[in-house]
Amino acid sequence: MSFERIQYYYEAGLWSKPMVKMAVRKGVITREQYRDITGEDYRAQT
Repeated sequence: MSFERIQYYYEAGLWSKPMVKMAVRKGVITREQYRDITGEDYRAQT
């Protein structure tokens, strides 16, 4: 899985924000890339 594919899936409505967050937690994308995809800062759940 790549940043570009995750971004495409999110923009196409196939992925939700929680799914993109999971990609950050698993180390697939960075927090900065999360912001690039969703337009929001990454905030870890407490």
